[in-house]
Amino acid sequence: MAAPVWQSTCVEAADPYGRQQHTRPTRLGATGRLASTPIDGDDEDLLGSSSDDLLGGNDLLGGGADLLGGNDLRRGNNLLGGDDLLGIGALGPPRNSGGDVDPLAGLGAKTKIKAADGGTPAKNDNANDPHIGLWTEDVYPSAESCRACHPKQYEEWSVSSHAYASVSPMFHRFEQAMTDLTQGTVGSFCVRCHSPVATQLKIPRTVSMLDQPAVAREGVTCISCHRINEHYWRSNGDRRIEPGDIHAPVGRGGDGQALYAALASAKEHKLKTDPSQTGPGQKIHNGSYFFEPLTNSDVCVSCHQVAVHPGIWLEVVHGQYRAGPAAKRGATCQDCHMGAVPGKDLGYEHCHVAELSGKRYGEPKKHSNHTFWGPGYSIAHPGIFPHNPKAKKYSPRQWLTFDDRAGWGTKEFEDNVPAGMTFPEPWTEADDRIDARKIIDENLVKVHAKRGVAAMTLEAAAHISDPVFYTTPQIGSPLKIGYRVDNASDGHNLPTGSLGAQPQLWLNAALIDPSGRRVWETGYLDSNADLADMNSVDVAQGRIPRDKGLFNLQTKFLINNVRGTDREVPLPLNFSLDQLVFLRPGAVPVSVLNHPPLIRMEAHSIAPLDHRIAEYTIPASAFSMPGTYRLSVRMRSRTEPMYLMRMVGATPDMMRRMNENMIDICRSSFTFEVR
Repeated sequence: MAAPVWQSTCVEAADPYGRQQHTRPTRLGATGRLASTPIDGDDEDLLGSSSDDLLGGNDLLGGGADLLGGNDLRRGNNLLGGDDLLGIGALGPPRNSGGDVDPLAGLGAKTKIKAADGGTPAKNDNANDPHIGLWTEDVYPSAESCRACHPKQYEEWSVSSHAYASVSPMFHRFEQAMTDLTQGTVGSFCVRCHSPVATQLKIPRTVSMLDQPAVAREGVTCISCHRINEHYWRSNGDRRIEPGDIHAPVGRGGDGQALYAALASAKEHKLKTDPSQTGPGQKIHNGSYFFEPLTNSDVCVSCHQVAVHPGIWLEVVHGQYRAGPAAKRGATCQDCHMGAVPGKDLGYEHCHVAELSGKRYGEPKKHSNHTFWGPGYSIAHPGIFPHNPKAKKYSPRQWLTFDDRAGWGTKEFEDNVPAGMTFPEPWTEADDRIDARKIIDENLVKVHAKRGVAAMTLEAAAHISDPVFYTTPQIGSPLKIGYRVDNASDGHNLPTGSLGAQPQLWLNAALIDPSGRRVWETGYLDSNADLADMNSVDVAQGRIPRDKGLFNLQTKFLINNVRGTDREVPLPLNFSLDQLVFLRPGAVPVSVLNHPPLIRMEAHSIAPLDHRIAEYTIPASAFSMPGTYRLSVRMRSRTEPMYLMRMVGATPDMMRRMNENMIDICRSSFTFEVR
């Protein structure tokens, strides 16, 4: 019998969040290259355009160009295979601090509970105990509980990279690869920053994110910063969240006077300050404490200055900031990343800090924006991220089976559903698909808005000059040009963040001749959507030329323990090709070398307030006729390179979303005459 249509179009249902203990290590081939599968089959047009004019159908300066040749990446084989989601912890049932069996033990088990309507039993994906959500809320309150009093902060946070940290499918694929390569000895190194509540709950790593309590899926949630009372400095994500229900005190950076004024008139405002209080009313924390790190950059350091074993820095943001001009003049991370203008130290918005019974309370005060301005963007299913209370109507697993790309729930789709088409539960009824589409559309608006401010954050730092001509443009002669690329930010390098194999930030420039043909380009992508450098399979196989003039600010980890000269590798991890089953320490003191033996980090980023010149030589063959030529340029930002995504087993849909949401900034064109 033919498979239902939805099965062939909805690969997200394969669950990119599947977790395993570890698998046998995979070896590189004799050449040291990683195997790959082309994303599309278009060998001719490097940008997937059917026109030679870069500014034509796929305008270099326009948006929405499909870099992947228009092919649907969701088709083809499932790259994930059959993930084992049994949820069996390697070390037995975890225990809580009191020594009792942790109620989250066996969280990943697939159990059946009776449906609420008494009908067909439904799968309980969250736990054996259907009350586990209540238990976690009493110990680690969800951001949704904070939303009652702080709706503005919640809406900002819900689309932030902090909120995305635990639901990022790329994070889970990467973390699984790290676990496989180290035979599990990497432990909780990654998840400590990405899901501090899950770490503290001792949830076995074999449990899919989809099956974890909501507060664990919230990543760096409210209590991750506002329920800690010790400063952990450079601790690689280690921190202790103080357990307690919504009424327990929270850390603050201000004076807290508004809270205590509200508590003094709790009855008037119908506030519930104690769990014993019943009846209607708004729950509120019954106190607060001043936590100084919230007022400066210290609160960021434990997750944004991280060294991977055995001593090479992966996250270097805080170190760059401490050594830069911004720190010297007294600016904090919050001033640029939580201020009124994305990426710029231009002050803060002023607004009411809370709402009580739906009404704004107190006097307007300095407001720290909880979007945490940054260059990241989501590739998760829009039913799962951004966090949306309305989306709780369906489980994360159910959302993964909703084919948002096929248009489910839209009028056009529902008016033309093919006869005999079947849908998975709970999408069998059109009304359910229509209701889900409303949530999807609402989330997509937020995702696109977040992508917009991500571009603003990047453009606050990156500036590109008009082209500088080192030689005179002439027919039949090569032309040497240069672009000055400035890091206008005084906070940290451009780019910064995780400096292993990501992010990618590069220049894409092209020359259009008088007839409208694209006659030269740099910063183009191959058929796998990789840059045409040494990580390109197409370049290695001779299908396309190497981009010799590529200006790429991506930092690379280099090793020289294979043979010959240094080689780029996509993982910041000292694993051997003859895989050992543990992370071995360095043979010499890394404090002396500042990096492990045979491994080094080759930085290409631009220091604060510094610049670099991107120089190019356009061949004489590009100037075959007199007339007006046009040079177009843009800077492109992508949080993950394709070769890394393939290596960690990303799904085609993940890679497609990564490229669809690629950010283009500093776009400009310059015309000149050639005689």
